[in-house]
Amino acid sequence: MSVLDLATVGSGRTARQALGTTVELARLAERRGYHRFWVAEHHSMPGVASSSPAVILAHLAAHTDRIRLGSGGVMLPNHAPLVIAEQFGTLEALAPGRIDLGLGRAPGTDGATAAALRRTDTLQEGADDFPQQLSELTRFLDDDFPDGHRFARIHAVPGPVQGRVPGGVQRADRPSVWLLGSSGFSARLAGLLGLPFSFAHHFSAANTVPALELYRESFRPSEVLDRPYAKIGVQAFAADDAREAHRQVMTGALAMLRLRRGRPGLVPTPEEAETYAFTPAEKEFVADWLRNVVYGTPDEVREGLNALVRRTGVDELMLTSNVHGAEARVRSLELIANMYEM
Repeated sequence: MSVLDLATVGSGRTARQALGTTVELARLAERRGYHRFWVAEHHSMPGVASSSPAVILAHLAAHTDRIRLGSGGVMLPNHAPLVIAEQFGTLEALAPGRIDLGLGRAPGTDGATAAALRRTDTLQEGADDFPQQLSELTRFLDDDFPDGHRFARIHAVPGPVQGRVPGGVQRADRPSVWLLGSSGFSARLAGLLGLPFSFAHHFSAANTVPALELYRESFRPSEVLDRPYAKIGVQAFAADDAREAHRQVMTGALAMLRLRRGRPGLVPTPEEAETYAFTPAEKEFVADWLRNVVYGTPDEVREGLNALVRRTGVDELMLTSNVHGAEARVRSLELIANMYEM
């Protein structure tokens, strides 16, 4: 069981406070035995402070000792593969053996912001572009471009080349590469390449089982894995009583409603969510969204998570909670850890 954090910025709070909560959650996750702690990449969203995963992960590496840290994920089309290889090679040097590089194909934002990030109006997200970018990134990480390739004499540093030059003692380790997805494209690609796969169940639940089946059917053993390894992200929130759990998750529901309406903002307070006048259509949207959130008392959350594992057969759950209060998020992770005797 692992944790995904977006450095959520609630109403009345600052980005500094949000990032401080991220550190607190990472240290809690390490102390209680969660397996890994990932941060996401989102842009131009006031309620999400995780626009720079590599920067946040470097900070988390300095505040933790054992837990795996990673990106959930880096949106590869937004970046030059060499830059990502350098950033995550640096993270691997700072926290050897603890870094995961989760890669996504979507922009993590709207089209206009993606164009600003990439300095082009042509968004490279097609089926032909992402595999090529992924291959290039992997070769930079492994430093194994073939002779004659235009990048053969270019090296991502820190990286393997430092162990091959005179006097070099660089370790051969590199970040663990994951593919992330919310549809069948990355599921199939992860299977064909023999890579671990993480599916975004928390916002694409209807596609979860088909994508996992496609991943397993497509899987080919590789140097990385001899069998499929699948993880899903799930919105999960536990509180001491069911009413408080519902009160908290409604803050995330209202934030998501505003995002889908094209009006992203800070995550509202529970009081604001309680007094918001939902239209019938908005009530229907919230009801649909909450169906895929596992929330309630600790016993209810454990029952929901266990049922999800039975239905999907996944190897790992990655919990995330988009609610307003820092204390509530900390308490939720504590309660879930208690239920699983972590």
